[in-house]
Amino acid sequence: MRYTAEEQVRLARDPGRPGAADYIGALFTDFFEQRGDRQCREDGSILGGIARFHGRPVTVLGHRKGRDLQENLTANFGMPGPEGYRKAQRIMAQAEKFRRPVITFVDTPGAYPGKEAEERGQGEAIAQCIAHMSALTVPTVAVITGEGGSGGALALAVANRVLMLEHAVYSVLSPEGFASILWKDAARSGEACEVMKLTARDLYQGGIVQRVLREPEGGAHRDWAAVFAAVDAALTRELEALDKLGGKALAQQRYQMFRAMGQNLPPAGEEVL
Repeated sequence: MRYTAEEQVRLARDPGRPGAADYIGALFTDFFEQRGDRQCREDGSILGGIARFHGRPVTVLGHRKGRDLQENLTANFGMPGPEGYRKAQRIMAQAEKFRRPVITFVDTPGAYPGKEAEERGQGEAIAQCIAHMSALTVPTVAVITGEGGSGGALALAVANRVLMLEHAVYSVLSPEGFASILWKDAARSGEACEVMKLTARDLYQGGIVQRVLREPEGGAHRDWAAVFAAVDAALTRELEALDKLGGKALAQQRYQMFRAMGQNLPPAGEEVL
């Protein structure tokens, strides 16, 4: 079944979709969470640590949303502050030191835009996180599992391979924000969804993501096991391919891939695998 862009936004935001903690629990073993940015405080909206993927030590990071009000408050509704991005940088630096691949799960409406976050260096923290991930010399794979909103998402998505679930979305800002800015009318968000080209199919065809992973009919929340199996197989395949590159070649490949986005377009008809 083909969904409209507006319908896919609703699917991407469905609270029943598996989140970072669910993927980590299903796909990895021996997960050891690391907390705190060593400057200010712990940010519950970024979950990260070390784990094993099919026995291989890896570093795993992801945006965390809540299932109920208390969890939403703890995770700030999936909107990290600067502390979350500084924590991510710390965990990535450790991955670089110990030569562990980095796997990220992206699902955020965007970084927290509040005044207090800006006072504590939100913009600088996101920029440094992007720069840090860009320069890693270990394999990196990002999976956009739900919403990929603006720089808050990009900070965990500067990877050698960017994968995307079939009904996830990835955009410079929310459709509501887009409509409010362009047309001064947030009620036109449905129209904005079509204009923004934010679906997985659009982004694959535009060369922004490298692989789209099929979801069960009706969305990822309908069959978690099937989604976990698809993500597991994709991660295995991508890491095997990236292992053939080494050190600085990984950073160079990542740089060239992002520089070429929108230019080297993929073959037609192969977007969902």
